[in-house]
Amino acid sequence: MASYRVSWRRSAAKEVRNLPKDALLRILQAVEQLATDPYPRGVRKLVGADQTFRIREGSYRIIYSVFDDVCTVEIVRVRHRKDAYGP
Repeated sequence: MASYRVSWRRSAAKEVRNLPKDALLRILQAVEQLATDPYPRGVRKLVGADQTFRIREGSYRIIYSVFDDVCTVEIVRVRHRKDAYGP
């Protein structure tokens, strides 16, 4: 399987900086694993979006888009589950 490049939206990177230290480490590990497997076990496709998925990491959700044609995973949002799906 090809290795994917992981990129972060500026807003997602900003959200990550404000997370608790223990959650931050788990989330960064999960994002790092997306480079080798962008469709890990437990991944869910978001309704109404062609290339957007989410994975759970404890109480947090990592929402990301996969672009297979250019082997890129873009992290769109990292939020607590109660805030993850709103605008």
